[in-house]
Amino acid sequence: MPLGRKALKPKISHHPYEGLAVADVLGCNIHCVGMDEALAIAERFLSERTPRHIVTADASAVVIAQRDEEFRSILNTADLVVPDSNGVVWACRMLGYPVRERVAGVDLMDRLCRLAAERGFTAFFYGAAPGVAEAAARNLEAAYPGLRVVGTMHGYAPDSEESSIVARICALRPDMLFVALGIPRQEKWIHRNKQALGVPLAMGVGGSLDCFSGRVKRAPVWLRERGLEWAYRLAKDPRKFRKVAMLPNFALMVLLQSVSRRR
Repeated sequence: MPLGRKALKPKISHHPYEGLAVADVLGCNIHCVGMDEALAIAERFLSERTPRHIVTADASAVVIAQRDEEFRSILNTADLVVPDSNGVVWACRMLGYPVRERVAGVDLMDRLCRLAAERGFTAFFYGAAPGVAEAAARNLEAAYPGLRVVGTMHGYAPDSEESSIVARICALRPDMLFVALGIPRQEKWIHRNKQALGVPLAMGVGGSLDCFSGRVKRAPVWLRERGLEWAYRLAKDPRKFRKVAMLPNFALMVLLQSVSRRR
């Protein structure tokens, strides 16, 4: 926490667990959890068998939510929203909330797949370009013997096929559903179909399937530890400039929120 700043009293989560602290970042709920807490909550979701939605919120998601009321509502009613970027962690700390670490969506998915292998849970991968989900499934099943990815589907099907995709997933009854359609489309898709799907744990994972398929290489660990994964990704794919360009605006809005709260 910055020197001289009094810690704010976090909100208490409306759902699903009493006592779960929630940071208010530009009107968006971010749960104050680290990786271990997120995994423990995910395990509970899996044991309860009630459809749950995990959102991995980075700075771009918070910025998009400022102009997309539907997406902001989804963020604020999701069952778990993890701080999926160093920018969001910085924002929470700047505002005085007790967030210890980044919970990257790609790392959370990796840990969940390992948990699935150990506990006998099944998974379905939906999204990304044709062939990517299948390659990601093969690689993760090889990395975690015992993991069963019961189905895959690319994310380039027309909207008219949405109901048939939902029906296919329902028929396979996976315990975990990972959706890679990009923010905010993946969150809206999960929210819209959450009850029909009946999956105990559904999570939007952005470009994670590309990473697990081997199509995209993650930044070296030393860069990730220094909060510079965004720079590595931008250097590898300049098309991500629009997403990175949101960061200064995000930082300015957080600083203004911080100043207004201290008055």
